[in-house]
Formats: sequence, C-alpha cells, structure tokens
Amino acid sequence: MIGTIRKHQKWLWLVIVTLTIISFVLYFSPYSRRAPELGSEPELGSIAGKRITREQFHHALKEVQLRYFFTHGEWPARDRATEQLGYNEERETYNRLVLLHQVRQLGINVSSEAAARVAREVLQAYKRGAAPSFAAFEREVLHPAGITREDFQRFLQNELAIQQLANLAGVPGALITPDEARAIYRHENEELTAALVVFPATNYLDRVEVKPEQLAQYYSNNAARYEIPERVQVRYLRWDLTNFLAEADQELASLTNAAALVRFGLIPDAPQATARFTNLEVVVEALYQQRGTNYYSDAASPQEAKNRIRQELRRAAGLRAARKKAIEFANVLFDIEPVRADNLNRLAAESNLTVRVTAPFDRYNPPAGLDVGQAFITAAFELTEEDPLKGPIVAEDGVYVIALHKKLPPEIPALETVREQVLSDLKYQQALALAQRQGAEFHRTLTNGIAQGKSFSTICREAGVKLLFTQPFSRRTRALAGVEDFVPLALLKDAAFKLAPGQISEFIPTPTGGFIVHVQNRLPVDEKRMEAELPQFIALLRRSAQEEAFNAWLRAQAEKTLRNTPLAWRTRRAESNDSHAR
Repeated sequence: MIGTIRKHQKWLWLVIVTLTIISFVLYFSPYSRRAPELGSEPELGSIAGKRITREQFHHALKEVQLRYFFTHGEWPARDRATEQLGYNEERETYNRLVLLHQVRQLGINVSSEAAARVAREVLQAYKRGAAPSFAAFEREVLHPAGITREDFQRFLQNELAIQQLANLAGVPGALITPDEARAIYRHENEELTAALVVFPATNYLDRVEVKPEQLAQYYSNNAARYEIPERVQVRYLRWDLTNFLAEADQELASLTNAAALVRFGLIPDAPQATARFTNLEVVVEALYQQRGTNYYSDAASPQEAKNRIRQELRRAAGLRAARKKAIEFANVLFDIEPVRADNLNRLAAESNLTVRVTAPFDRYNPPAGLDVGQAFITAAFELTEEDPLKGPIVAEDGVYVIALHKKLPPEIPALETVREQVLSDLKYQQALALAQRQGAEFHRTLTNGIAQGKSFSTICREAGVKLLFTQPFSRRTRALAGVEDFVPLALLKDAAFKLAPGQISEFIPTPTGGFIVHVQNRLPVDEKRMEAELPQFIALLRRSAQEEAFNAWLRAQAEKTLRNTPLAWRTRRAESNDSHAR
C-alpha cells in the first residue's frame, strides 16, 4: 500500500496544499519525541485556563498524522528517519491544539458541505480523476493507520478553518506595493557571469601517504563514526509474487465485466461509469484514459503505457492471491499457544514450507536479497520476545510472515574489519587539508599579482591553474551545469553577489575542497520580461509574506497559550537545571 500511496502523493497534496497548511516552530524544546500514550492518564496541561482533555489531544493527534500523510505520502513512524524530517509528534499535536483554539476564539466555522467538496477532490486525486467510493479510500488508506471516517472529516473541516485563520492573521503580509515588488524582482533576477578556480580534495589524494600509527590514532579518535547500529535478524516465510502470477493471469482472463473488476478492487467502485466494460483490454483502455496521457510521461508510446497498466493489474492480482495464502497461514500461526518465534518453524514444517533467515539489517536499510520496504523494517524492529510474530506484510516481491530470530546491539568494530574505509576517510581528510592550504596560498598569489597590475586570467595562466567559467546565473538559479560538482551553488551565490565586476573573493573552503570566484560581468534585468511576470511575482510575494506574518502572529500566540503544558514545563525544568549547573 505504501507504494500506492507514494505514487499518488503529489496528486493528493496538490489538493490539500490549497488549504495552506501552516508549519511553525515553538520556542519550547522537544525533549519528548512522542505523544503521550492514550491508554494512560497523562497530565496534558491547559490552554487559556481550560484543561486539555484526552479526547481533544487524541483528535489533534489523528489530525497531525493525517497532515503528515498528505505531506510525505506515508504515515509517520517513530524512528530517526522521521525525526530527521523535523517531525515531533507531541510538539505537532500541541501546535495543532493552538491552531484549533485560535479558530474557536475567532468563531471560524466551516460547513460540512465545504469539507465534503474537498473530500471528493481528495478521492478523485487519489484515483487520478476516477470516482471511487469513500469506502475504498477508508479501507485502503485510513483503516490500516487507525484513522476513522470521523477523523478524516474533522481533519478536512479544521484545515479549511485554519485556511481562513491564516488569511485573517496574515493580512499585513499582503501590503506589498508594485514598486517594492520591482525592487525585489531586480534583486532576485539580476544575473552575473564568473570564473572559478576550484581546489577539489580528490585532486590531492595521490599526494597523501598514511603511516600505520596515524591510521591507528585516527581510528581511536573517531571510532564512534564507525559504530554498527542496532540490527535485527528475522526468520521469514515468503509467498513469492512470481508463484502467483499464473493464477493472476487466469483471474484477469476470466474477467468479463466491470463488476468483477470492482469486486477484486482493480478499478473504482463506479458501476454506472464502467458498466460498458466487457473485457480486460477495454478496462485497460479506460484506465489509460482516466489517468491521462501524462501519467506515464516516460513511456515511449501509448501502447507501452497500457502494457504498464496490465502489469500493475497483474501484480495486484498476484499479490492479492499471495496475501490470501499468507493470511490462511497466519490465522493458524497466531492461534498457537504459547506465542513463540519457534511456532513459525514448526507450522512451516507441518505445511511443507521453508523458513529462511535474513542477514542482519538496520532500521535504514532492508535486508540483503529481499525487495521489501519500510513496512517490513518497521515490523521487524517491533518484534520482541513477548510479541515475536508479525504479518502478513505485503512487499514488492511477495507477502511475508516474520518471526524474531536475533537482535544485535550497536557495536564498535575492530579496526581490521573496517580498515579500508578508515584508510579512505583519513586519506580524504588529509587531501582536503592539503587542497585548502593550496587554495589559501593561491589566493595570496592572486592578491599579490593584482597589486602588481596583472589580470586575473594572466595570473591563473602563469600558475597553470584551470578556470571554470559559469553560465549567467541569478539569486533564483536552482542549478548550474558544470559547477555544482565542485562548488555548492548557495555558497557560490553568496560569495559572487557581494562582488563588483573584476573583483575576486577570498578563498572559500567547502566540505570537498574550496574555491575562489572572480566576477566578470553583471547583466541588467530584462525590463519587458519583468513587467510581464510582475503580476504573478507580486502574488507569490504576497502569499509568502502572508505566511510569514501568520507564523509570526501564531508563534506569539503559542508562546502564551502553551505556558501550562508539558512542553513548557520541561523547558523551564531544563533551564532551571542549567542555571543550577552554572
């Protein structure tokens, strides 16, 4: 299902993004990385003197999870990868409560009809323009994540209310005049050309020699960098997709009308629109027309796109057949008492099935040799001695039932086992230092030569240094061919736009070496183009300024509103502890 969600992610978000989802960061430290467990009776604090109830917190939490789904195309996981995206479930839930409090304070109401309209747009986007029933969306998307129909409807109503709140609070940001917009346009679109001297560390690797004692000392100082993270091994049974494709072919060949496809979940539940379908080829054609010719933009021809649709239907039917077999096995497995990982081996032997064991794998990489995704990895790391069985888990190559085999704690490997990697890292570090020394020395050569009246190009030619010339670029440029392999574009723009034509920058170190930039020309903005693009540019500026104004207003509200919540309590405790420590 995750693969399906990701495929539709962009289309879903294009609908939801019209609601102006606002994000902001509070001044409170996120010491807790997860929301309070709803099965307990936590102290959730209060907002504006009113106690936050478990129901209110639970509802806000579900809305936060839905918002994450529409942003990222998958449900949030409590792991490091999710945290690296800036997602903190407790903080986001309290943020949501602040938004909803402000909505109530201002008396903003959204009709159920408006929410229903957006729900229809979401469903149509999810099925690429088709008209699926809400029941299918509920079954495929919401229920697996523990989200109810009521959660979804409440989420949409509240998002529309937040849109109105953002429009009200962001009014000051709309006050941008055309003259102000022209000045900003010129600033962002002025172009320049430049010549670069680059000093990549890779050019100096062959000059580096590492002695054994240097290697040992480097590893001793940096051993934590080579720590092998927590890993797990699982036993698994796989109902391989390839073993069910023949059955899938038979099933698809037997389909003679739309009702059959609807029953098998291969097309939306819309009999009135599909009653004319009489065979699979007509269904493929209809799906192709529903999705549009741009759905498979990389397909060489319409026929290739239709072949992909056939393969999708075939895979879906095959995985469904495999899952059916896996469920039959799992129903028996999970009824065996007492619950043990060895039950998988015993029942598999009785069923004439072969259990295999994965190689060790961590939370961020799937086990070698298996075409599985995050759902498999998450399930594997949730296994414990008390809860050692999971499944069925649908993956790219089949359907799995898994059992805990072994958990491996983090460990620091012996130097000999990672010698090549450590040696490579040390050599690169020394090459980087050498490249940056060379860059600094050449900058002194440049400044001395220019003081003597020599040109930039003459000094470079005499030193045997190659120049890298750029295409014209502006502050809005997002990519610069031939340059970004050596220089981060943001660093180049920051350095170059501080210079007048003919000036050179300091030597600027980078993680891969360093560079010096010489600005050749500044190019005037095309006035006709500016005037043509100005209306759209003003609209973008005003929208961005509105969001900034809204976020500034909301941060101030949140700082006051959340003073009596666990977020603020922990911050005050931490500040008090720091004060005592000093």
